[in-house]
Amino acid sequence: MKPAGVVRKVDQLGRIVLPKSLRKRYQMNEGDPVEILVQGDHIILERYRPKCVFCGSMDEVSEFKERYICGQCQMDMAQLQKHA
Repeated sequence: MKPAGVVRKVDQLGRIVLPKSLRKRYQMNEGDPVEILVQGDHIILERYRPKCVFCGSMDEVSEFKERYICGQCQMDMAQLQKHA
């Protein structure tokens, strides 16, 4: 992890403002979803990208009944349906 050299205080509602230069560099716009990850004692923010609920892939992901599933898992499920 590379430090950005920026220090911000958490406000009374737990919010942190990301500097405009970082938002611009990482193409983060108002309203974009952000995922909060924890790794050891680090908190990591990253742009949210949907992942397949079965395998965790981020390739060819589409939404189905408020869940995300990748193309490969869709094909695997179709094969199971054929053999059932």
